[in-house]
Amino acid sequence: MRKKLTVKDYVEGIKRRDIAIPSRAITLVESKNSEHQKLARELIQEIMPLTGKAKRIGISGSPGVGKSSFIESFGKHLTSQGLKLAVLAIDPSSQITGGSILGDKTRMSELAVDENCFIRPSPSGKSLGGVAAKTWESLLLCEAFGFDVVLIETVGVGQSETTVARLVDFFLLLMQPGGGDDLQGIKRGIMEIADLICVNKADGEQLNQARLAKRNYENAVHILRVDSMPKVMLCSALKKTGLEDVWGEVCEFYKNQSNVLEQKRAKNLGLWIKDMILEKIQDDFNSDEVLKLAMEENHQSVLNQKKNILQAVDEMYLKFKGKK
Repeated sequence: MRKKLTVKDYVEGIKRRDIAIPSRAITLVESKNSEHQKLARELIQEIMPLTGKAKRIGISGSPGVGKSSFIESFGKHLTSQGLKLAVLAIDPSSQITGGSILGDKTRMSELAVDENCFIRPSPSGKSLGGVAAKTWESLLLCEAFGFDVVLIETVGVGQSETTVARLVDFFLLLMQPGGGDDLQGIKRGIMEIADLICVNKADGEQLNQARLAKRNYENAVHILRVDSMPKVMLCSALKKTGLEDVWGEVCEFYKNQSNVLEQKRAKNLGLWIKDMILEKIQDDFNSDEVLKLAMEENHQSVLNQKKNILQAVDEMYLKFKGKK
């Protein structure tokens, strides 16, 4: 049986770079056990002075774009330069069973055994946009541990990307060559948060298609973005081409944004605090047995046309408010 760690044990382990600590600490902050949650809050408070030095990068793209292959190749490029990398991969969970795939380490087999890399899959559960509720705390723990770069990968293209953008400094959107459907995945909201667009799989028979897709995305960016326009680049995770250029863009971003980065992080922190408060309220609502019963009664009343939807909502809100 493993020793039960105190906050002091965790902090000392972080400071001496004990490689077993990040995984155990993230497991602690993800736990729903009330004792664990109390310990996690104390731990986060203690390690705050050690945070803030890492480059925070979000990576997303539609399924099939090659995110895992890109992260593996890009990650190996970073660790080969002596950088310490953490990958927080937001894993899809079943909305029916709550189960998670948690296959990130098999999807990134080379990176998983790299001594300069830490990979942590986190089930997204039912939190907003598929982003794990505890990703913020996990990010802070990785920074405190001394990782130079923290990559946050999320699935799909949609609201989850907007939520991840509140955690990171730099957002990378991966796209792929398509037979005339290159612009289908482009949404205004995604374009507003992307700092760099990379067309992956720019190799072999797909190279010409990738070049065409690049031009299409550049035209779309010109139309949709009125402020600073993100670059559109080609890369190949398979051939490991374009990765140095991608990293160069990231470094250039940090060089040019150094004056406003602190303000951006402060704003993002405020938004994330709000998200966490709303999620805590939702958890309280969903875990209350009295409210669950009242919810079912109101549901049936609406179905039986004894109440309208607005009446049911108002009644549930007043019940919840009265319990606080």
